[in-house]
Amino acid sequence: MSKYGNIKTELNGIKYDSKKEANRGWELLLCERQNLIQKLERQKHFELQPSFIDNQGEKHRKIEYICDFYYYDNQLGCYVAEDVKSPATAKDKTYILKKKLFMYKYPDIYFREII
Repeated sequence: MSKYGNIKTELNGIKYDSKKEANRGWELLLCERQNLIQKLERQKHFELQPSFIDNQGEKHRKIEYICDFYYYDNQLGCYVAEDVKSPATAKDKTYILKKKLFMYKYPDIYFREII
């Protein structure tokens, strides 16, 4: 169980961080079979800031945003990055900051939040 009370769940041999995420993954698989979406991926990484060495010689790791699902939506005609959140995790300050940076850096990708 996570700090937010989520229970890791396995569905069709795929491990998810919560039951809610597993259910959404199943819905998206059905959408893919119906040709509503295509190229479905899980846990896709997006670089928000590369690693760097500052002017004092200290190395800083890159900052990434990892979405739960990434796919091409045939109805919208664009790629979608999707995150499944509980009301509590949707208020997490790190998540909110990364979401804003993602939407700024990748304006052509539609961001969808499932709460």
